[in-house]
Amino acid sequence: MPELLLNVQDLKKHYRTRKGFFSRTPAWVKAVDGVSIRIQKGETVGLVGESGCGKSTLGRLILRLEEPDAGTVHFEGEDILTLSADRLQLLRRQMQIIYQDPYSSLNPRQRVDSIIGEPLDIHGLAKGKKREEEIVHLLEIVGLRTEQRLLYPHQFSGGQRQRIAVARALASRPRFIIADEPVSALDVSIQAQIVNLFIDLQSRFDLTYLFISHDLNLIEYIADWLAVMYLGKIVEWARQDVIFSNPIHPYSEALFSATPTLDPLNKSRRILLQGDVPSPINPPSGCRFHTRCPLSLEMCRQDEPALSPRPNGSLVACHVR
Repeated sequence: MPELLLNVQDLKKHYRTRKGFFSRTPAWVKAVDGVSIRIQKGETVGLVGESGCGKSTLGRLILRLEEPDAGTVHFEGEDILTLSADRLQLLRRQMQIIYQDPYSSLNPRQRVDSIIGEPLDIHGLAKGKKREEEIVHLLEIVGLRTEQRLLYPHQFSGGQRQRIAVARALASRPRFIIADEPVSALDVSIQAQIVNLFIDLQSRFDLTYLFISHDLNLIEYIADWLAVMYLGKIVEWARQDVIFSNPIHPYSEALFSATPTLDPLNKSRRILLQGDVPSPINPPSGCRFHTRCPLSLEMCRQDEPALSPRPNGSLVACHVR
């Protein structure tokens, strides 16, 4: 039976802002508003949703790069939100993040050997000759040449820079990696190489991933489980094969209907949602999707649905389905 690695319960993050440019009245952006997810060791969970729904914020909260307002995050049974700074630094060896833009996430003034060697220095993992050997080994793992360790980030292509970012994340030998749109800034021809690199590294180092992306074809290829997020909340959670064959939540259904396909025999009907995504400052009452949902009922406007199990093993937050 798979062992639970990460257990997130009712995580929330609200940002204080103003209602207008001249207004002094505070308002709150509900970026993440009561999210719960569970990730087993060795699995890949895909997190999808429209831009601005809170995916990247959720990733930062899990790693405590930002402090949540409420909720718990247990990593291997330990609540990381209660840890001291020293204990948290030790735990950071096990939890890493790879960002969307490999150029802005790398220090342009540092050579590659300094970028990859920094985690080794911070955690005291290797010094001297052993440090240099480890850097060379990490470069080889991600498909870069030994002599490239003396170059700067601007001397690499986008795909190569992302390989450097992957090598830096691997330096501390983590068990859990959050990949936040790691290939969206790359050419399509390079994306497949980087995704295959992620898959190879997972089997090689027994890694667990939270893979954040808006590319559903990519998520179908790499993920074991899928979480669909809308306006700060998870609306559907299911196995990848189950949700791609039969999405239940109306938002999931519309999202998957927009996925392009090369199969001429698969001409599914595109579902066009009406209206714009509501503001996270003032989300709708009840179900947050009811303002755009073609199946909306009166109860959807009044009562917020909870994630509840369905016969196919999915968890869905919907009154209608």
